Amino acid sequence: MLRVINLVLLATVLFIATYSAMVRAAEPIPDKDGWFDLFDGKSLDEWKTSEDFKAFKVEDGLIVAGPSKLTHLYYNGPVLKANFKNFELKAEVKTRPKGNSGIFFHTTYQAKGIPAKGFEFQINNTGSDQRYRTGAIYPTKPLDKVLLKDDEWFECHLSVRGNKVVLKVNGETTHDVELPVNAKSGLSLSSGTFAIQSHDPGSVVYFRRIRVKPQE
Repeated sequence: MLRVINLVLLATVLFIATYSAMVRAAEPIPDKDGWFDLFDGKSLDEWKTSEDFKAFKVEDGLIVAGPSKLTHLYYNGPVLKANFKNFELKAEVKTRPKGNSGIFFHTTYQAKGIPAKGFEFQINNTGSDQRYRTGAIYPTKPLDKVLLKDDEWFECHLSVRGNKVVLKVNGETTHDVELPVNAKSGLSLSSGTFAIQSHDPGSVVYFRRIRVKPQE
């Protein structure tokens, strides 16, 4: 009987050790500088689409947003359990002519409509909304200056610490503010996930190398 008990205990210990190793292996690992990849260049398995499920696809290692009706793609992966408060985010983006998109932050998944929670790092070089060009914060901080050309890759860099929000486009600061900056919006910073927007049937925008670096 003692031998059986010992075998059961040994099997239990081995199972726990194996399971723990599998869990550790599944945990996301940052690079040497602390950055996590949110997109692996292969699939959208760690993302969740609202409304039009054909609005986003992976093509040649890129996320293609559009053309489609207004739809959003929410990060739903394991990094920080998709709940970010203080962080830096970098994404490489390219717009087609009339492309209109954005990266929402401190948001949460909703099945329809523009996310009611969080703010948007606007991406719009030649789209119809002339008040909110690339580098604006929608809906609280407009920017009507066109900084970039369509069909050229550029980097969006977003930093959030407390109420301090800094947006940069190709290293140029477009906003360095504390949010909320417009009490009428009813919005405030808290925490949440990220979402990419597909704006309209005439819009196509590409994304690659989306990375986040959590901060204290």
